[in-house]
Formats: sequence, structure tokens, C-alpha cells
Amino acid sequence: MDDATIGREVLALTRELIRIDTSNPPGRELPAAVLLRDYLLAAGVEAELVGRDPERPNVVARIRGTGGGPSLALCGHTDVVPADASDWAHPPFDAHVDDDGWLWGRGAVDMKNQTATRAATIAILARSGFKPAGDLLYIAQSDEEDGESDVGMSWLVKARPDLRVDFALDEGGGDRLVLPDGRVVITIECGQKATLPVLLTALGEAGHASKPYVGANAVLRLATLISRIAQYQPPPRLLAPTRRMIELLSGPVTDDVVGDVARACAVHPWVADTLPALLGSTMAPTRIHGSTARNVMPARATAEVDCRVLPGATHAELEADLRAALGDDLPYELDWLDSLNGGAISPIESSLYRACQTWVDGADPGATLLPVISTGFADSHYLREHWGTVAYGFWPYRTTPITVHEQGFHNKDERLHANDLVYATRAHLAIVRTLLSG
Repeated sequence: MDDATIGREVLALTRELIRIDTSNPPGRELPAAVLLRDYLLAAGVEAELVGRDPERPNVVARIRGTGGGPSLALCGHTDVVPADASDWAHPPFDAHVDDDGWLWGRGAVDMKNQTATRAATIAILARSGFKPAGDLLYIAQSDEEDGESDVGMSWLVKARPDLRVDFALDEGGGDRLVLPDGRVVITIECGQKATLPVLLTALGEAGHASKPYVGANAVLRLATLISRIAQYQPPPRLLAPTRRMIELLSGPVTDDVVGDVARACAVHPWVADTLPALLGSTMAPTRIHGSTARNVMPARATAEVDCRVLPGATHAELEADLRAALGDDLPYELDWLDSLNGGAISPIESSLYRACQTWVDGADPGATLLPVISTGFADSHYLREHWGTVAYGFWPYRTTPITVHEQGFHNKDERLHANDLVYATRAHLAIVRTLLSG
């Protein structure tokens, strides 16, 4: 199958998906799920809708293996974050393709591009008569962007343990970085930080706003506490993937971790934006609340803090970091808004990792995979935690500049060059064949 034929098929499917508004909340993923199921059935793939909520189902498809080989799932979510059309150069759900080959629309990067190319990979393999050694699955899950409804992957891994796979490719990775010395590295996400949000309440004494020196304005105390959080740097902790990342970028890790990190950050702006968050907990105040009346200085003022912790870190370790940042001279309270969620990590010594590197060797000679831990959140952690699946985020692209790709996430004017749909589909076809051929 030539690139032009693949390009027409995968571009058409991606555009159809983008035109279905699955903004979450509320989701409305059913039409997208039906589209994908029917597309796969037409290609001769065993496919079904599976869900706790009939209006928000997941798509599960399978090419059954001949036995004796590992199983692999290609995953992607069908929902997207909301988009305000007034901010966009082209309507976000029109799936406009301009004269230069750019596909515009909500989901062009996050992640209907990946969901569509992985469906196309399964369909192309099925039509070719491919017989994998182990089962090849396709999972298009709902409710990834919000996750509060427990209808997507969080539900599926518990409700359908029969779908358990050895390996999975999901969201993330594929960024191509050209280093100052000419070397090329391509990111592959092998783990994610966990979330553990907290409500910080500064305690003071109420008073009339006309006499700000009487009482103790909790808003001012909260401002001080927030400033301390912003300035705090936890002691650096290097997990194995982060250590490997630094070694690939700038050489062996020494006793001077701060210097090692600085050298690694200097090789590329993407590294400078990403690496510091992989050294420990991050704490970002995102929502604040003070008085209910403008003329009243409140006795209590609150800030919701979005906290992300490294895989393997505990609730107690984050609390220790928070208290170290806040100090002990101002009164405050901490209330945990949720339990620790996520934080799983997969080893990079695996046949799937090697299959990805084998594809890189052929498609981009001299390039090397760069293992990274995601600072964000994706559904692959459910696969790791509940099924013991070795899961990576890997969707390589080549034509779209990394700055355009990164700016597309949850932003206006999200777009991707159509060439990258073909490039990624070719990558997935090769990786599947390498891993699952008997």
C-alpha cells in the first residue's frame, strides 16, 4: 500500500473524527465510537462497543493471534477538551485542510490523529491478511480528558480483565529533537507522574477592609504562602529513565546533579521546559478564593494546588515537601482533595522498546530513542497498574515543527501536517510487524 493511498484513508478518517464534537465535558463520544467500530468492521476486524454508559462507550477491536507471541494494544481516546471557536483561525470542528497540507481542528494533536492512525493500522493489517503471533488489540477509550465519570479506561481495565495485553502504545512521545552536536533523539514516554491535589487554607483574623492594619488578612498570608510554593525546589531525585535521559543528552551523571541537569537543559528548549519537572514534586496553585465581600478582610483564604509527584513517591513525601516550602511561621491547613492517582512506570528493557528503536533505525538513521516520564496525565497508567502492561507513549511525527505540535495541546489553532498521519501510520505498521510476526 503506497503512501498516497494510506494518506487519503487516514486523513479522511481523522477529519471525520474531528468533525464529531466530543468536547469533554460532557463527552458525547458515542458517534465517534460508532464511526471507528464501523470502519474496523468494514475492514474485517472483530470490533465492538463496550461501556458502562451506553452514550459514552469504548471501542474494542481485535485481530486474534496464532499463539505463542506477546499481545499488543494500540490505544487512543475519542474525547477532546472544549474549544472556543471565536479564538480560532478555522472553526475547530470543521477539520479544515489548507493548501499547504495543514489539518486544523480540535483533536488534530490531542489525540484524534493518534486514535485514527492506530485504527488505520489495524484495518490495513487486517485487509493484508496479517496473522499476528499474539493478539493485536485496538482500544479507543472515552473520558480521558476529564476522567471523572469512570466510563473510559479506568472502568475498562476493571470490567474487562480478559482484554489484558503484554504491551501497549498510547498517547505521548514521538517528539524529534535535533541537538547542538547534530545528534537526533526521539522521545518515548515510559511513565507518568501522579496527581495529588491539595487545598491550602491560610488562617488569619477577619477585619474591616477600611482598616487593613487591624486583624490579620488571610489573603495576604495566602499570597506569602503561594510565593513560597513558587520558589521552592525539592531535593532532586533521579529515576532510572530520567538518569538515562540525562546521559543520552549530555553525558554521565556525576555527583553534581544540579550541574548535570543544567547541561542537559542547555541542549534543547524542549528539555529545558520538561526536565526540571522530572526531578521531584511540582506544586502549582491554580485556583484561589478569599472573602465573599469586598469590604471584609477574611479570616480564611484558600488556594487549590495542583501537585504532581514522581512514580513511586508517597503521600507523606509530598506533604513533607509542601510543609518544607510553606514554613512554620504562618498558620495554615492542608486538605487533600483526592487520593494519589497514577504514577506508574514501565521498564525500557523490552521487546516493544526494541521494536520502536528498530523502526527508528530504518526511518531516521542515527536517531536514538529518548525515554521520558510525562509531566502530564494519560490513560496508559491504568494499563500499567491494573494489567501489568508495559506501555509506552509513542507517536512519531516529522513534518510538523515541535513548537507547533506542543502549542496545539488544549490551545487554539491546534493543527498537524497531514504528512505526519502517513509517517505515524507507517511507523505503527512496522512496529506491529516487528513485534508480532511469528
